[in-house]
Amino acid sequence: MLAVVAGLLLALAAGGRGSAAGGDQESPPGSRFVCTSLPLDAAGAGCPLPPVPMQGGALPPEEELKATVLQLRETVLQQKETIGSQREAIRELTGKLSRCESADGKSATGTWKKELGKGKDTMGDLPRDPAQVIDQLSRTMQTLKDRLESLEHQLRANVSYAALPNDLREMLQRRLGDLEHQLLSKVAELEDEKSLLHNETSAHRQKTETALNALLERVSELEKGNSAFKSPDEFKVSLPLRTNYLYGKIKKTLPELYAFTVCLWLRSSASPGIGTPFSYAVPGQANEIVLIEWGNNPIELLINDKVAQLPLFISDGKWHHICITWTTRDGMWEAFQDGEKLGTGENLAPWHPIKPGGVLILGQEQDTVGGRFDATQAFVGEMSQFNIWDRVLKAEDIMNIANCSTNMPGNIIPWVDNNVDVFGGATKWPVETCEERLLDL
Repeated sequence: MLAVVAGLLLALAAGGRGSAAGGDQESPPGSRFVCTSLPLDAAGAGCPLPPVPMQGGALPPEEELKATVLQLRETVLQQKETIGSQREAIRELTGKLSRCESADGKSATGTWKKELGKGKDTMGDLPRDPAQVIDQLSRTMQTLKDRLESLEHQLRANVSYAALPNDLREMLQRRLGDLEHQLLSKVAELEDEKSLLHNETSAHRQKTETALNALLERVSELEKGNSAFKSPDEFKVSLPLRTNYLYGKIKKTLPELYAFTVCLWLRSSASPGIGTPFSYAVPGQANEIVLIEWGNNPIELLINDKVAQLPLFISDGKWHHICITWTTRDGMWEAFQDGEKLGTGENLAPWHPIKPGGVLILGQEQDTVGGRFDATQAFVGEMSQFNIWDRVLKAEDIMNIANCSTNMPGNIIPWVDNNVDVFGGATKWPVETCEERLLDL
């Protein structure tokens, strides 16, 4: 493009000299002018350029036009260098994003963050943070626009709107438009990649933290389980007095349940009524699950404050194994004593799911969640092996637990030392073996 400019200028100069000489002598017949494009350096060295007419008839100096052309050349070279550097930066940024995507195979997000934070920037002016990259690219775009506007202003001030400067300006505008389109596309890709990477990182971090918390909880249980008894489940809770301040509390809570089985060993000779072996209260319903024998009434099972009377007889001062099953389907329930099914029924809070997140108390009936105990409803005696499952156990499984043929901890609430706290004078003691409890029947 610049060579064409120089050639045309040389042609204009030759034409001027020919017309000037024609005033003194005529050109020989058959003579011709040959226009040859020469580099700017050659033109400047041996062929001086004539002044180019400006708008309004003014003739600016030859050197001013030459300086303008050189300045246009430098501007074009600078734009090419800028475009090349920006393309190189975009390619390097794309490579780094690919390496970030491959970081999913690492064991934890902390490793990626640590590597990201180390070392120096290897991308020149572009920072590592995608947000900073976007800002840097935006600033670069604005700089290019400013330089183009400055170039157009110089063209208006120094040269006419001839064909060549207009073509040059249009070429630069097209180049800048292409670059702007590429930068906007890359910014959109960076935004999508950053959002995807953030979501994947958060999900992976949450899964990792959940697994670690579960592992720490299990380790703590194992560490504390051997501190007081030979085995974590070989203990009993003793509640010797009918008061409103002796009780045990299960640390874990229940999830939402559509069926359950509760089994426990207990011994009581309290009269009238053994009281409340256990109760489960949730916000808005203090009687979500309650097992109670109050006064001269039979033992009752309450689900969502609905009542079913159970044919159980356990206030003889001996150890008894009690199991109760319930399912929300038709509200069906079963009652077992010492491995034998003594009663069954239905329509006990049918289609009502047990609500999660409540408080499970041993030995007291709750009038509010975790409190407002009534001494007349307190359990007096001893209990052990309190387990809860999230399903209805088979009759043969309940029989095997009751006759000591199998040990089956609850999958929702297991009977372990570090899951039971006692308050108000309630105590934990080593419990008789299962066989010894059987002999007491």
